Amino acid sequence: QVQLVESGGGLVQPGGSLTLSCAASGFPNYNYVIGWFRQAPGKEREQVSCISRSFSYLIDSVKGRFTISRDNAKNTVTLQMNSLKPEDTAVYYCALGAPWCSDKWTWKAYDSWGQGTLVTVSA
Repeated sequence: QVQLVESGGGLVQPGGSLTLSCAASGFPNYNYVIGWFRQAPGKEREQVSCISRSFSYLIDSVKGRFTISRDNAKNTVTLQMNSLKPEDTAVYYCALGAPWCSDKWTWKAYDSWGQGTLVTVSA
């Protein structure tokens, strides 16, 4: 049974940093793809980033501020978020199941989800 557990959300001031982690377990596919999504109140869930073994993607609004990385030995994916802005406030989810990492995917491409972690950027 696939299990994804996010951690690292919280309250931070504008310009601050947070590190989100997604620990994955219970799946046999070595070449998994993890996506990070976020959903702000009243908005659709959007893919912020994804990573495979050989490729990663970040949406334009976070490029230069966020980085994504993976530790294959620990089956963990990390989203490092720097220079946070109030518009980054959302519930962040990690997800598994897309066939490859792509900027074309919506949340429908993923079939396993973590419980979400709240990121609040506010003074």
